[in-house]
Amino acid sequence: MTHKLPCTLSTIGEFGLISRIAAGVSRHESIITGIGDDAAVTAISAGMQLLTSTDMLVENVHFRRSWHVPYRLGRKSLAVSISDIAAMGGIPRWALLSLAIPPELPLEFVDNFMCGFLAMASENQVFLIGGDTCSSRSGITVSVTIMGEQYPGMIVRRSGAMPDDDIWVTGTLGDAALGLEMVEGADSASLTGSRLPKQSPSNGTVDDSEFLINRLLDPAPRVSAALALAEAAVATAMIDVSDGILADYGHLAEQSGVGGCIQLVDLPLSASFRRHTAHLPVIPYHLALSGGEDYELCFTAHRSNREKIVDCVKKSGIAATRIGIVTSSPEVKVVNRDGRRYTAQIEGFNHFI
Repeated sequence: MTHKLPCTLSTIGEFGLISRIAAGVSRHESIITGIGDDAAVTAISAGMQLLTSTDMLVENVHFRRSWHVPYRLGRKSLAVSISDIAAMGGIPRWALLSLAIPPELPLEFVDNFMCGFLAMASENQVFLIGGDTCSSRSGITVSVTIMGEQYPGMIVRRSGAMPDDDIWVTGTLGDAALGLEMVEGADSASLTGSRLPKQSPSNGTVDDSEFLINRLLDPAPRVSAALALAEAAVATAMIDVSDGILADYGHLAEQSGVGGCIQLVDLPLSASFRRHTAHLPVIPYHLALSGGEDYELCFTAHRSNREKIVDCVKKSGIAATRIGIVTSSPEVKVVNRDGRRYTAQIEGFNHFI
């Protein structure tokens, strides 16, 4: 009996791959010329400005094929870029996708990757309008350029925070970092320094494990919450949380020329996070502060808008939590309930440290 060999990229070639991708792409009235020409042509809505951002995901730096299935990798590849547009209160519209792929990679992997990518695109009304493909000798590299639009007066930058503004964050923090420990096996170099099981201990559930790992592998960009904040004109500055709340708020503070005081006990932790770490002697707050890949929104706002913020974010299906206050001093610090300073093990993810 003979076994059929898996179809690889080398079987269909670069242009066969491009045609295969293009066949599954949706069209939109804003796309004048899409995939197939030297450049895409799009029409921006009247009175709006263009927002553009780019992200790369590199195998064995951002993900591992051994635990990041292609469908979820496709979803995440676009989600992290959509999150950048959301962080400025923008409406995500168009994406360019470039792939560097080993020739021996099974075509099924690419098909599943694209299914995930286009599913995330459909959920957020984003349209793939072009990109590039090439061969790789050292694993997969995914590069996404995302474009969005928004009225000038509704764009939220990092540079608008003022002393005495509240510091807010959507959703919960630390779930993705804990999920990363789980998929990596929580070895001796793990963030908590303890072996967290791949399934929850007796005071947790398998559902907790699935939730935490899903937060890592399949993040949800907070587009609706960001648009609600932009439309209500309540956020003075905003950033998405990709490298950890401590590092990312630090970027916002630097751009605004301010500092901040974050209250440790106010960091929003999910029920799954609390159950899964209940066996540890102390709550691993450093995962919430510095773990990264939460893709929540961190924003600042005047205290007079507290009720309005809770109401408008709630309509998007998630919560927002006040975690601190903007200070005039350029320092960003974290304090315990008693006012003593909390020192994080690391400030956040940095590619070159």
